[in-house]
Amino acid sequence: MTQVLPFRQFVLKVHSRCDLACDHCYIYEHADQSWRSRPKVISEQTVSRVARRIAQHAAEHQLPVVHVVLHGGEPLLLGVQRTRSALQTLRAQIEPVTRLDLRIHTNGVLLDNEFCELFREFDVKVGVSLDGDRDSNDRHRRFANGRSSHPQVMRALELLRQPEFAHLYAGILCTIDVANDPIAVYNALAEQRPGRVDLLLPHATWDSPPTRTGASPTEYADWLTAIYDRWTADGRPFGIRTFDSILAALRGEPSQTESLGLTPTDLLVIETDGTMEQADSLKTAYDGAAATGFDVVRHSFDDAARHEGIEARQQGLDGLCGACRQCPVVDVCGGGLYAHRFRTGNGFANPSVYCEDLKATIVHIQAHRPATQTGAVHTVAAQEFDSLASGYGSAEALVRLAEAQDSIRRALIAALIGSARSGTELAAAGNLLVRLDAESPEALETVLADPSVRSWATGCADALGRGVADPIGIEYLSNVAIAAAARAGVAAQLAVPIVAGTVHLPTLGYAEVGGRGDAVVTVEGSEIRIARDGHALGFDLEAETPDPAWHPVQRVSPAPGLRVSLNAEDRDAKLIRDALPEAADLLGRFIPDYLPGLRAAFKTITTRVTEPCDTVGAVAVTPTNDPTELAIGLLRGFQRAKLHALFDLFDLVDPAHTAADRKPVEDLMYEAYESLAISELRRARQQPLGESPASAIQQLHRRRELTDLGRRFVAGMARTAESWSTSAPRAAR
Repeated sequence: MTQVLPFRQFVLKVHSRCDLACDHCYIYEHADQSWRSRPKVISEQTVSRVARRIAQHAAEHQLPVVHVVLHGGEPLLLGVQRTRSALQTLRAQIEPVTRLDLRIHTNGVLLDNEFCELFREFDVKVGVSLDGDRDSNDRHRRFANGRSSHPQVMRALELLRQPEFAHLYAGILCTIDVANDPIAVYNALAEQRPGRVDLLLPHATWDSPPTRTGASPTEYADWLTAIYDRWTADGRPFGIRTFDSILAALRGEPSQTESLGLTPTDLLVIETDGTMEQADSLKTAYDGAAATGFDVVRHSFDDAARHEGIEARQQGLDGLCGACRQCPVVDVCGGGLYAHRFRTGNGFANPSVYCEDLKATIVHIQAHRPATQTGAVHTVAAQEFDSLASGYGSAEALVRLAEAQDSIRRALIAALIGSARSGTELAAAGNLLVRLDAESPEALETVLADPSVRSWATGCADALGRGVADPIGIEYLSNVAIAAAARAGVAAQLAVPIVAGTVHLPTLGYAEVGGRGDAVVTVEGSEIRIARDGHALGFDLEAETPDPAWHPVQRVSPAPGLRVSLNAEDRDAKLIRDALPEAADLLGRFIPDYLPGLRAAFKTITTRVTEPCDTVGAVAVTPTNDPTELAIGLLRGFQRAKLHALFDLFDLVDPAHTAADRKPVEDLMYEAYESLAISELRRARQQPLGESPASAIQQLHRRRELTDLGRRFVAGMARTAESWSTSAPRAAR
């Protein structure tokens, strides 16, 4: 069997019909008409089979997260009760194995309060299709009788912007029409305050080329760059995936969309009858272009991953035609969307039918990048910042914070790798890390997110900056490298330091080996061998009863959407494990607005409360088997980690105004932010508030050290606290 690239994104068709008659729809209006022979509604049995297949695939490939998008047709035609059943099945079967990111994409016509409450309960992010202002949207997105769908979409977006549902608002998908005014479209989208917008080129091939007005040979590029210039001038108030992907690729980072860059595809579509298909965009090429011949009853997802059509979209530069391989912007363009290359006679061995438009767009953005952009730049949009300031933090905001911290950790590790002298064990560890970053970036990212890594790397990097040639503890680089190799299943061998008689492998566990000095750690598949002074300890990471000298990190799923590692001594881990389900239930029932952020970023519990917990996915708690105490500890630690991540990104405090004789304003902000969450939990449980955030917030309002952005953050906390006087606590679910 050849090794396959696993799927991480699954588009699940839950209804094969639609309540609109959009004339640019790739499902109903193009070459492939297979929808006509498929069931209108996916069955519960098919949903269950899909869920089992995804769980199996995630387990076999050790995927830390999988993404499932409910799609159609129009998925809301499934109805509330059938949708609830599908969501229950997906979460129940997949989450014991990995974290499940659930999304739905809708035209918005049927979205109402009942659906939003359902999506809030199951933490489902909602994307909506909108092509701009009413005139622009009505050009294509109408009902079969010609009636406008714009009022219903506006109502849906207004509903998603409500405070109780705003964390579910994933963004807007807009299909480009060059007959529409680009700035009018941009303004209409911006008015909806999305976190992200997708601007999609209409699907076309060389056989059926895109509509052009003749105003310019690159009029799609002209349309896009007009928006890019306005978006940049506005300070990029929300993400635009096309532009973000081009900017990322220009920095040498992976693209964020399959329509750009050379990143291999990891997406699979499952139709209402359980058949597996390639990306829907291929339906525009010819009848049957997306078919694989596989289904969830008879085939695994590994079978589909070996399909020649899917493998063709995973070959990077080698999968492109000669003209594309010689193009100066190929690393950014990647040949464009695979479907857009089709021409009868030579299939997909062509440049994109939008080739000149893509090239012109990339060249324009390359020439007009923000002057301050050097290396990876991460931020959160204004809406995401405000959601964090309110105390809660949307899932999208937490993902952005985690991405920023990953970049910081990678920069620190890169500095340590650069300091390693050639021929040393550290150089070997550095080379292994560079290799893993290219071959198994998710495994490396998981290890780098361990709470021990950043504080250690920061200390070593600071020492190097002071001219210390070999900082104390820099040898831990080998522990990081060999742990990442083990997670990736890559064969490797390194000497690692023994500390207090143990060898620690971040995110995996620790082994009692005794003595001091170094131990040689060998990784082969899931098996690890640790040798010291003629003695060896061997164990299998997948074994249910490993050697008693090996203490693995425990992984638990205390609530739907939560999959957490317990980084603690065995006795402490047992205390926390026993109390965690009830603690998570308390948080979910009484303060559900905190749950999306927890689901998106909460990865690790550690008991090292004396060390700074500067990783947004990690929370330090005092071991306890009391669910209420643990819930408060989790909430306090998560708030501290979020605010620490914001301090990484933004200047909330101006050090020039710091008063030496007063309490540091940063400490007051931490106190207020922690107290805001804990008070809301106590309020919801109708308990005395105890440490109210009001006092710290009032003190912050008087402090000159706050920057304008810092004041905006404090104002957000104040609005949440003030809202308590005008609203009753939300009843527990």
